[in-house]
Amino acid sequence: MSNQLNKTKTLILNRGSGEELRQKIRHYFDQTFTIDEKLYELLADEAAFYLRPDPLRHPLIFYLGHTATFYINKLDIAGLSHQRINPEYESMFAVGVDEMSWDDLNEAHYDWPPVARVMEYRVQVRQLVEELIQSLPAPVGGITWDSPWWAIMMCIEHERIHLETSSVLIRQLPLDKVKPIKIWKPCPHSGTAPENQLLAVQGGRIILGKDFDDPLYGWDLEYGQQISDIQDFEASRYLVSNQEFLGFIEAGGYQKKEYWTPEGWAWKSYQKAEHPRFWLINEQGEYLLRQIAEQIPMPWNHPVEVNYLEAKAFCNWKSKLTAKSIRMPTEAEWQLLRDQNLDTDQPYWDEAPGNINLEYWASACPVDQFSFGQFYDIIGNVWQWTETPISAYPGFKIHPYYDDFSVPTFDTRHNIIKGGSFISTGNEATRFARYAFRRHFYQHAGFRYIHSEAELKFEDNLYEDNPDVITWCDLDWESDFARELIKTIQNMDVELSGEHALNVGCKTGRLSFELAKTYGRVTGLDFTTRIIQMATKMKESCFIRYLQKEEGEITQIKEQSIAAKQLNDFADKVEFWQADASNLPAKFTGYDLVLAVNTLEEAINPAAFLQTIPQRIVAGGLLIIADSYLWKTKNPPAGIRKDGEPYRSITWLNDMLHKDFEQIAEPTEIWQDIRQSRRLYESRLLQITIWKKKD
Repeated sequence: MSNQLNKTKTLILNRGSGEELRQKIRHYFDQTFTIDEKLYELLADEAAFYLRPDPLRHPLIFYLGHTATFYINKLDIAGLSHQRINPEYESMFAVGVDEMSWDDLNEAHYDWPPVARVMEYRVQVRQLVEELIQSLPAPVGGITWDSPWWAIMMCIEHERIHLETSSVLIRQLPLDKVKPIKIWKPCPHSGTAPENQLLAVQGGRIILGKDFDDPLYGWDLEYGQQISDIQDFEASRYLVSNQEFLGFIEAGGYQKKEYWTPEGWAWKSYQKAEHPRFWLINEQGEYLLRQIAEQIPMPWNHPVEVNYLEAKAFCNWKSKLTAKSIRMPTEAEWQLLRDQNLDTDQPYWDEAPGNINLEYWASACPVDQFSFGQFYDIIGNVWQWTETPISAYPGFKIHPYYDDFSVPTFDTRHNIIKGGSFISTGNEATRFARYAFRRHFYQHAGFRYIHSEAELKFEDNLYEDNPDVITWCDLDWESDFARELIKTIQNMDVELSGEHALNVGCKTGRLSFELAKTYGRVTGLDFTTRIIQMATKMKESCFIRYLQKEEGEITQIKEQSIAAKQLNDFADKVEFWQADASNLPAKFTGYDLVLAVNTLEEAINPAAFLQTIPQRIVAGGLLIIADSYLWKTKNPPAGIRKDGEPYRSITWLNDMLHKDFEQIAEPTEIWQDIRQSRRLYESRLLQITIWKKKD
C-alpha cells in the first residue's frame, strides 16, 4: 500500500483476505481524510473559509464539514452506526452540492461555526470511522454493492470527489486568499502549442456500463448496459490548447451570437464573458492563467479549461472555418476512442499513463506530453466535455444508501464529462467513471473535438420510471387521497387554516398544494430525492410525467398537472425541500400546523422527530399524524411487548407528546391505497391523531 498521499489508488474489492481488505480500507480512508484536509492548507487565512468563490456554491467551510458529516449520515442510513456526534452539523453540512431548487444557498439560514470547531469535529468523525472499520466483521469474499462495507467505500469515494470540486472553488478565490504549498505543486513546463489535426477513428460497437459484480467501486449511474454502434469519425490529436482557443477569441467568438447556442449566449451575456474564467489580462494586455493557488504567464500549450457552452461555441466556429461538421464526441464516441488507445485502468497500472490521479502535478500540463499512440491525453490532464446529457443506462438502479447521487442530474441540463483531470483520484480516475455538470459550470475541464456526420440522438429521460416513485405519483395525482385526508380531519372538528404549515412526508406534493388553499405558506419535506424532485417539478413546470405500470411489461405514459386539480393558483405559496425527518435543520420552525403522513413508519429515528416537534410549532398550533406504524426502523419504538405487555403505537405517541401537547380528538382511521399495477394495490389503514400545542 502506497503511503504517498498523491499516488493513492482506489481499491480492488475482491482481492485479498477479509483482514487484508479491512486494512486496505482503513489505509484508503486515512489517506483520503488526510489529503482532503491538506487541500485547505492552500487557504491563506481563516476568512477565506467563509467566502463564496462561486455564488452557486456554499463557502468552503461547508465543504470542510460536509465530507465529514457525510460519513455520519450515510453510516446511519446503512445501519452501521447510529451514533450522532453533532446533530446540528450533521444537518447544516448535509446538502448543497448542485444548484437544485431544493438546495438552500441562502446564507441568512446559516451561522457557520469556527474552523477550529469543524476540525475538532473531523477528528471525532475520523476516530469513529476508524473504530468502525476495525470492529465490523471482515469482508470475507470481497465487497459488493450489497455489502455493509460498500457504505464505507461510498463515503471515501465521495470525499475524493470533493477533493477535486473544492479545488475548483479554491481556484476561484482572490489570489491573496491562497498560498502555494509543496504538496500541490503545479506543472512548470510551458511553451508553444503543437498544431492540432484530425485523425481517423474506426467506428464500431461499444458497450457502455459495467456489471454489478465489477471489482471496483462504482456510483449507481455507472451500472447497467447500453449498446451503441458508432460510425467512423475523425478526432483531434490533442485536446484544444489555450493557443488554439485564442484563435476563437481573436476571431470575435465571444461577440458573435451565431456561434452560441441560445443557452450559451444567455450565459455569456449575463456573465459578460470575454474569455475563459481562469484567464486574466494584466495591465500590459498580456494573458495570465490562474491555477489553483498561483497566477502564471499563459502556458499556451496547456489545455484550455472552459465550460460546455464555450466549448460548443468554439466547435461551431471551427465548423464554419473548416466547412466540416465539428463538435465534441458523444459519450459512446469518447469511450470508443479511449478503448482503442488504452487497455489499462486505475488501479491496475503501475504508473499513470497520463496526468491523472495526482501522480504528476496539481495542474494541467502541455497537451503533447502524454501520448497514447497517435493521440494525446486520452485520459487525464483535464476532463473532456461530451455532447451527451447524463441519463441512466438500461438496468440502472439506485443505491439505497445514496438515492440522490445521480437522479437530480437526469434533467437534460447536465452534460457528461469523461477522462478525469490531473486531480481526479479514486473512482474518478477509472474507466467507467461518468460525472456530469450543468453546462455553464466550470471544472478542471476542457475538450477534444471531432468531425462526424452522425446525427446526435439522446434520450430525454423526462419520464419517471422508478416504481418506488410512481406509486406515490399515482396516490397523489390519480387518487383523491389528499382531499379525503383533509376532509376526514375537518370532520374531526378541526379547522385547517393559518399562516404557515409544514407537510412532513409530502411525497410528490399533492397534499402540500391542497393545504395551500387555507394556509398562507406551506413547506413540504421529504427524505427521498427522487420523490421530492417530482414535487418540485410540479411546482416549477406545473406538470409531471411518468410511466405507469399496467400489466407485466406493459406501461403507459401518464401526465399529471396541478391545473387538472384546480391547484395552479396556489403553487406560489408552496415550497419543497429535501430533509431527514429524524434530523431536521433548525430553520424549520414557527408552524401553525405540522402534518406528518407516513413519516413515523419511514423515519430512521422516529423518536428524534417527535422530540424536536414541540420547538417547531407555535403555541396553540396543531400536530397531526397519519400513520400505519409499519415500522421500517430496525428497533421499532412501539408495536412491541414492554414489560411483557403489548405496547401499542398510540400509547407510545402519548408517552412522547403528552408533556407538550394535548390530544384534542379521538383517533380515527383512513385507508391509503397505493397502486402497484392496474390490478394490484397495497392498502394501509392509517390512524389519524390530532395534538394541540399547550400554551
